[in-house]
Amino acid sequence: MNSAEFQNKTKKLGLGVIRFVEVLPQNNASRVIINQILRCALSVGANYRAVCRAKSDKDFIHKMKIVEEECDETIYWLEIIEESGLAKVEPIAPLRKEAREILAMIVASINTVSKNLKSKQSEI
Repeated sequence: MNSAEFQNKTKKLGLGVIRFVEVLPQNNASRVIINQILRCALSVGANYRAVCRAKSDKDFIHKMKIVEEECDETIYWLEIIEESGLAKVEPIAPLRKEAREILAMIVASINTVSKNLKSKQSEI
């Protein structure tokens, strides 16, 4: 998957979360959770765009770690929504699947670039 396709995948996650939270009940707990999940889910795509402008392998890794944290937090909030009963499992499952796929790709990218960076450094 190239960077443009991955940008679209991260944007799709953010848009899916936006649509999902619109149907959640409006109470004190859900408002806090909605704000949190919107912040982190939208941050996945926004921060990945910053990754695409990384100036070095170290910068790439640093920025991807931020994307990793935000994606993992998105998964956390989806779990909280499900386990608290704020929403049924059916609308959550595809979002969680998408977020886990993105997270796996992020981790794989970080590992690959880290390995390549270590290899370059050992050659010096």
